[in-house]
Amino acid sequence: MHPHANAPRASLKRRLATLLYDSLLGLAVYMAFGAVFFMLFGALVSQGVISNPEQQHAIDILQSSPGWTLANEGFKWGGVMLFFSYFWQKSGQTIGMRAWRLKLQNIDGSLISWHQALIRLITSGFGLMALTMVFSDDKRSLHDKWSHTELVELSIEQNRARLGQ
Repeated sequence: MHPHANAPRASLKRRLATLLYDSLLGLAVYMAFGAVFFMLFGALVSQGVISNPEQQHAIDILQSSPGWTLANEGFKWGGVMLFFSYFWQKSGQTIGMRAWRLKLQNIDGSLISWHQALIRLITSGFGLMALTMVFSDDKRSLHDKWSHTELVELSIEQNRARLGQ
Protein backbone atom coordinates (compact mmCIF):
# COMPACT_ATOMS: atom_id res chain seq x y z
CA MET A 1 0.00 0.00 0.00
CA HIS A 2 1.23 3.49 -0.85
CA PRO A 3 2.02 5.85 2.05
CA HIS A 4 -0.70 8.38 1.12
CA ALA A 5 -3.45 5.86 0.35
CA ASN A 6 -5.46 6.89 3.40
CA ALA A 7 -4.69 10.61 3.39
CA PRO A 8 -7.72 12.87 3.89
CA ARG A 9 -9.26 14.35 0.77
CA ALA A 10 -8.55 18.01 0.09
CA SER A 11 -10.99 20.71 1.13
CA LEU A 12 -12.56 23.11 -1.34
CA LYS A 13 -10.65 26.00 0.24
CA ARG A 14 -7.28 24.34 -0.43
CA ARG A 15 -8.34 23.32 -3.93
CA LEU A 16 -9.29 26.90 -4.81
CA ALA A 17 -6.09 28.32 -3.29
CA THR A 18 -4.07 25.85 -5.34
CA LEU A 19 -6.10 26.72 -8.43
CA LEU A 20 -5.23 30.39 -8.03
CA TYR A 21 -1.53 29.67 -7.52
CA ASP A 22 -1.30 27.19 -10.38
CA SER A 23 -3.31 29.45 -12.71
CA LEU A 24 -0.53 32.02 -12.50
CA LEU A 25 1.99 29.31 -13.25
CA GLY A 26 -0.15 28.05 -16.13
CA LEU A 27 -0.29 31.57 -17.57
CA ALA A 28 3.51 31.79 -17.48
CA VAL A 29 3.81 28.42 -19.25
CA TYR A 30 1.22 29.54 -21.83
CA MET A 31 3.24 32.69 -22.52
CA ALA A 32 6.53 30.79 -22.72
CA PHE A 33 5.10 28.32 -25.25
CA GLY A 34 3.70 31.30 -27.19
CA ALA A 35 7.19 32.79 -27.38
CA VAL A 36 8.64 29.48 -28.58
CA PHE A 37 5.93 29.12 -31.23
CA PHE A 38 6.48 32.66 -32.48
CA MET A 39 10.26 32.17 -32.68
CA LEU A 40 9.76 29.00 -34.72
CA PHE A 41 7.08 30.63 -36.88
CA GLY A 42 9.25 33.70 -37.49
CA ALA A 43 12.18 31.50 -38.48
CA LEU A 44 9.99 29.60 -40.97
CA VAL A 45 8.74 32.88 -42.47
CA SER A 46 12.26 34.31 -42.76
CA GLN A 47 13.52 31.10 -44.43
CA GLY A 48 10.66 31.19 -46.94
CA VAL A 49 9.11 27.94 -45.71
CA ILE A 50 5.93 29.89 -44.96
CA SER A 51 5.07 32.12 -47.89
CA ASN A 52 5.14 35.85 -47.40
CA PRO A 53 4.11 37.38 -50.74
CA GLU A 54 3.63 40.92 -49.44
CA GLN A 55 6.74 40.96 -47.21
CA GLN A 56 4.62 41.25 -44.09
CA HIS A 57 5.94 40.90 -40.59
CA ALA A 58 5.53 37.37 -39.22
CA ILE A 59 3.00 38.51 -36.60
CA ASP A 60 0.76 39.94 -39.38
CA ILE A 61 0.84 36.61 -41.22
CA LEU A 62 0.09 34.73 -38.02
CA GLN A 63 -2.83 36.95 -37.03
CA SER A 64 -4.38 37.07 -40.49
CA SER A 65 -4.47 33.29 -40.89
CA PRO A 66 -7.11 31.33 -38.96
CA GLY A 67 -5.10 28.14 -39.48
CA TRP A 68 -1.89 29.55 -38.03
CA THR A 69 -3.80 31.25 -35.22
CA LEU A 70 -5.37 27.90 -34.33
CA ALA A 71 -1.98 26.18 -34.51
CA ASN A 72 -0.52 28.85 -32.22
CA GLU A 73 -3.29 28.44 -29.64
CA GLY A 74 -3.09 24.66 -29.85
CA PHE A 75 0.66 24.76 -29.27
CA LYS A 76 0.29 27.03 -26.22
CA TRP A 77 -2.58 25.07 -24.64
CA GLY A 78 -0.80 21.81 -25.46
CA GLY A 79 2.23 23.13 -23.59
CA VAL A 80 0.13 23.95 -20.54
CA MET A 81 -1.48 20.51 -20.63
CA LEU A 82 1.91 18.84 -21.00
CA PHE A 83 3.29 20.84 -18.09
CA PHE A 84 0.52 19.89 -15.66
CA SER A 85 0.30 16.29 -16.86
CA TYR A 86 4.05 15.82 -16.44
CA PHE A 87 4.06 16.96 -12.82
CA TRP A 88 0.90 15.03 -11.94
CA GLN A 89 2.18 11.72 -13.32
CA LYS A 90 5.76 12.28 -12.11
CA SER A 91 5.14 13.32 -8.50
CA GLY A 92 1.41 14.01 -8.07
CA GLN A 93 2.15 17.65 -7.31
CA THR A 94 2.54 20.94 -9.15
CA ILE A 95 4.30 23.86 -7.47
CA GLY A 96 0.98 25.22 -6.21
CA MET A 97 0.00 21.80 -4.89
CA ARG A 98 3.29 21.55 -3.01
CA ALA A 99 2.73 24.97 -1.45
CA TRP A 100 -0.76 23.93 -0.25
CA ARG A 101 0.30 20.34 0.59
CA LEU A 102 -2.00 18.64 -1.90
CA LYS A 103 -1.29 15.55 -3.95
CA LEU A 104 -3.16 14.11 -6.94
CA GLN A 105 -3.21 10.34 -6.89
CA ASN A 106 -5.13 7.19 -7.63
CA ILE A 107 -7.45 5.93 -4.89
CA ASP A 108 -4.77 3.43 -3.80
CA GLY A 109 -2.21 6.23 -3.42
CA SER A 110 -0.24 5.47 -6.59
CA LEU A 111 0.66 8.10 -9.18
CA ILE A 112 -1.76 8.78 -12.01
CA SER A 113 -1.18 7.93 -15.67
CA TRP A 114 -0.84 10.27 -18.66
CA HIS A 115 -4.29 9.10 -19.76
CA GLN A 116 -5.84 10.03 -16.41
CA ALA A 117 -4.11 13.43 -16.50
CA LEU A 118 -5.54 14.11 -19.95
CA ILE A 119 -9.06 13.17 -18.84
CA ARG A 120 -8.71 15.38 -15.80
CA LEU A 121 -7.48 18.36 -17.83
CA ILE A 122 -10.17 18.05 -20.50
CA THR A 123 -12.99 17.74 -17.96
CA SER A 124 -11.77 20.23 -15.36
CA GLY A 125 -13.40 23.36 -16.79
CA PHE A 126 -10.18 25.28 -16.06
CA GLY A 127 -10.35 24.02 -12.47
CA LEU A 128 -13.86 25.25 -11.78
CA MET A 129 -15.19 21.68 -11.78
CA ALA A 130 -13.69 21.52 -8.26
CA LEU A 131 -16.84 23.31 -7.08
CA THR A 132 -18.83 20.14 -7.77
CA MET A 133 -17.22 18.51 -4.75
CA VAL A 134 -19.66 20.33 -2.45
CA PHE A 135 -22.40 18.08 -3.86
CA SER A 136 -20.39 14.90 -3.28
CA ASP A 137 -20.47 12.69 -0.20
CA ASP A 138 -16.87 11.56 -0.70
CA LYS A 139 -15.28 15.03 -1.30
CA ARG A 140 -14.44 14.19 -4.92
CA SER A 141 -15.33 16.50 -7.78
CA LEU A 142 -16.72 15.25 -11.07
CA HIS A 143 -13.35 15.41 -12.81
CA ASP A 144 -11.86 13.40 -9.90
CA LYS A 145 -14.48 10.72 -10.51
CA TRP A 146 -14.20 10.76 -14.30
CA SER A 147 -10.41 10.38 -14.13
CA HIS A 148 -10.59 7.86 -11.23
CA THR A 149 -8.34 10.08 -9.10
CA GLU A 150 -8.45 11.90 -5.80
CA LEU A 151 -6.86 15.04 -4.44
CA VAL A 152 -5.57 14.53 -0.91
CA GLU A 153 -4.11 16.78 1.74
CA LEU A 154 -0.71 15.83 3.10
CA SER A 155 0.56 16.62 6.55
CA ILE A 156 3.52 18.96 6.85
CA GLU A 157 5.77 15.97 7.53
CA GLN A 158 4.46 13.99 4.54
CA ASN A 159 4.92 16.98 2.24
CA ARG A 160 8.48 17.58 3.49
CA ALA A 161 9.30 13.91 3.01
CA ARG A 162 8.06 14.12 -0.58
CA LEU A 163 10.36 17.08 -1.18
CA GLY A 164 13.32 15.32 0.39
CA GLN A 165 13.72 17.86 3.18
